[in-house]
Amino acid sequence: MKILANRKIKLLFIEILVCIAVFVAAVLVLMHVSFVPEVLSIFFCALCMALVILLLCYGYFKDQNRTIEAAVTEITAYISGNLDARIECNDEGELYRLFHEVNILVSILNAHAQQELKSKEFLKDTIADISHQLKTPLAALNIYNGILQSEAENTQVIDEFTALSEQELSRIETLVQNLLKITKMDAGTVVFEKQTENVSEMMERVQKHFAFRAEQEEKEIRLTGDPSATLRCDRDWLTEAMDNLVKNALDHTKRGDWIHIAWEQSPAILQICIEDNGCGIHPEDLYHIFKRFYRSKFTKDTQGIGLGLPLAKSIIEAHSGTVKVDSELGVGTTFIIEFLIPTKL
Repeated sequence: MKILANRKIKLLFIEILVCIAVFVAAVLVLMHVSFVPEVLSIFFCALCMALVILLLCYGYFKDQNRTIEAAVTEITAYISGNLDARIECNDEGELYRLFHEVNILVSILNAHAQQELKSKEFLKDTIADISHQLKTPLAALNIYNGILQSEAENTQVIDEFTALSEQELSRIETLVQNLLKITKMDAGTVVFEKQTENVSEMMERVQKHFAFRAEQEEKEIRLTGDPSATLRCDRDWLTEAMDNLVKNALDHTKRGDWIHIAWEQSPAILQICIEDNGCGIHPEDLYHIFKRFYRSKFTKDTQGIGLGLPLAKSIIEAHSGTVKVDSELGVGTTFIIEFLIPTKL
């Protein structure tokens, strides 16, 4: 019986059984004494037994009351703000099992509180980062606008600073769009419309997206892979991820460099590699490049906003894929993306 798992309850039952045994023995003894009436003997022994049992029960329930009061004190302390408050539950039995479950609940609440605190800190830091990211292009736009107003008759100056203003507006648009997308990913409101897509066609789409920029910067985007390779995915979202990885490669390469997109399909895995021969990533940055708004102290890039790679990683992982990076300073960087292909039984 579970009720007898508690040693105090078990001891109480044993003590009551001993009382009953003593009562029976006393009655039998007194009944053999001729000068004591039988009824009086039984009544006297029963009265003694009842008193002893009442005292034993009183002692047990008094001890239980102390235990419950101690538990209530700890719960009150926790409600008052003492997050370290715990109920002693170093015994067996249903009551201590309940105390143990309460302690588990407290630990879960503490974990949720810590997570909530981290979320608030993250939100605070994110807002600060967004403010900083917006401050730079907005300040630049104000300067360009002032110059344009003062150089109203100089067409060349107007054209130059109009182009610069367009770049800054593009930065703001990219920041806002990426924030909206990554927020949707976090909130779990993105519904992926997965279909079987041709990988070669998706990579050609990525290449065409950056063809003009690559030409302007005298860079080459190469494609290599099985033209029949397919993947079940949301074409638009996965292309967005590949775009961000290729953009990152373009941002960290110089004139004359190349970006190589290669893919290979096996029965179990589709692997996509985006490789460049750019400046590479500093070893200290490798573990942080997928953090939001992360900006390396070693990079010379001033245009990035630190959302492209985290967004790409979120999209890839939402497609049950993985992404890892291999880089060497002065040699180049390779992003390796792998997707498991469900086995057909």
